[in-house]
Amino acid sequence: MAEVHATAIVESGARLGQGVVVGPYCTVGPDVVLEEGVGLISHVVVAGRTTIGPRTTIYPFASIGMPPQDLKYKGEPSRLEIGADNVIREHATMTPGTQGGGMLTRVGDNGLFMAGTHVAHDCTVGDHVVLANNASLGGHVVVDDYAILGGLAGVHQFCRIGAHSFVGAMSSVVQDVIPYGSASGDRARLVGLNIVGLRRREFSRADIQALRTAYRLLFAEEGTLSERIEDVAEMYSDSAAVMDIVAFMRADTTRAICQPTAGNAP
Repeated sequence: MAEVHATAIVESGARLGQGVVVGPYCTVGPDVVLEEGVGLISHVVVAGRTTIGPRTTIYPFASIGMPPQDLKYKGEPSRLEIGADNVIREHATMTPGTQGGGMLTRVGDNGLFMAGTHVAHDCTVGDHVVLANNASLGGHVVVDDYAILGGLAGVHQFCRIGAHSFVGAMSSVVQDVIPYGSASGDRARLVGLNIVGLRRREFSRADIQALRTAYRLLFAEEGTLSERIEDVAEMYSDSAAVMDIVAFMRADTTRAICQPTAGNAP
């Protein structure tokens, strides 16, 4: 059923699905579930109440499911759930949830987590997400589907990164980044829409044009932000992409919305 190298340690109670490969010097804890086709290349630690979905591959020296880096954590039985078909590269770390965050860290499907990346406690990461080398998520961060974080980017706790958005390398994100947005800089600011990503994912010209116009209206200087959101919602009620942004900006959140630099709105 599973292939376990002679030097690996798989503790009693761990559940290994069909076709699982546990490579040299890996350790797998007693409450771990490795679903079918999971591959641990070598020197991988999987601990805690961790479930790893089918065909996910984890590279050497990754640490998955060890206790969260949170002083409030007191050993509560929190969980880490990782979906299917992910690639988790060398030295990446992912930790379970805490009492204060719902007891669960969840990672979706088809993600790429490059070397040295970190997913902290109580994060929710969607599908097809890319974290480039050494990008880090603080606790309670939400990253929606198809978002990309550049190398060495850091996201402050409780921030949200919207679907199809892009965060530039070495950016410090302390505010919510809208869906389809592109943000960069020390204390990242919006620099426009993720047009490259939209084209790669074959969004129509009409969708992209609607997003461009809505973006300009949302971050214009006239009126308040709440007024502009309502105006855009009325004007583009038939555009699913624009309404994604509207819903994101209307949502209850502890962080402000990342905006363009003052005087540099589109």
